[in-house]
Amino acid sequence: MKKDIYEFEVAKGFILSNIFAFAIIGITKHFAEKQGVLIFSEFVIVPFVMGVICAWSWKELGMTRGRMTWVSCLNALIGIGLSAIILKEGAICLLIVSPLIFGFMITGAFTGRAMFKKNNQNLNVSILSLLFVLFIADSLSVHQYENLVSDEIVINAPPEKVWKNVVAFEKIKEKNKFWLFQAGMPAPMATTVEGYYKGAGRKCIFSNGYIFDEKIVTYSPNHDLTFDIIGQPKDPEIMGHIDIIRGQFLLKDNGNGTTTVIGNSWYKLYVFPVWYYDIWAKSITRNVHLRVMDHIKALSEKN
Repeated sequence: MKKDIYEFEVAKGFILSNIFAFAIIGITKHFAEKQGVLIFSEFVIVPFVMGVICAWSWKELGMTRGRMTWVSCLNALIGIGLSAIILKEGAICLLIVSPLIFGFMITGAFTGRAMFKKNNQNLNVSILSLLFVLFIADSLSVHQYENLVSDEIVINAPPEKVWKNVVAFEKIKEKNKFWLFQAGMPAPMATTVEGYYKGAGRKCIFSNGYIFDEKIVTYSPNHDLTFDIIGQPKDPEIMGHIDIIRGQFLLKDNGNGTTTVIGNSWYKLYVFPVWYYDIWAKSITRNVHLRVMDHIKALSEKN
């Protein structure tokens, strides 16, 4: 096959699949995104069907498996790039979603290759009809997910010494250990408080200057500091993806001059499937906890 025809067919697959994807994403805005969520279909079914569309465009090209994998990856990169431009997604979000996009687009391409190679119209219609039904069902379903992440640390200091560093603490100077923080995700840097009482305002300041506004709802000195998150920064890495609802520090006197500090965070996810995105949410939340709690430990254990 002539090179120009070959390249035209490859490009046609790229163009048709991405037009399909962004048309479907637009449609979902009138269904699931009225709930303020990004649904399972957008990250699984859409890239899968994109792969099938590409396979249909490329069915006469005689691609090897390696070549099909390569051009599918290239199409995934194009889709991710367009998401950054059109949907204004942040770099970290795109990094997180990319394994789903790559995986299901490649899977769709090879599924389509098998479908069109057999040329079984009944099978092809059945598969596409099933995907359509799953998409509609997913779009019309209620999506709601909340979770709690809890971590603890033992500090070699009594509760009364630890408490003041729990309520507010000076700037964290230690280098980031978590790879996403190193990649550019904002990391917690300092906490300020208006006063030491229930109802006081509190601010958690991140490395890029973003501020989470908080309100203390439980103030039990040396025992329990609980605060609601009342304001979050409007950042593409956060908005429309996750809400941090509440935070809490519990202090337990171990009776031997040490204190166990338990950090709890409640959050709500707006991206699905949960089985994938909650892995990331837990990991990020846990590393926020550990960065803050390690700093509290260092401050409290100073002589």
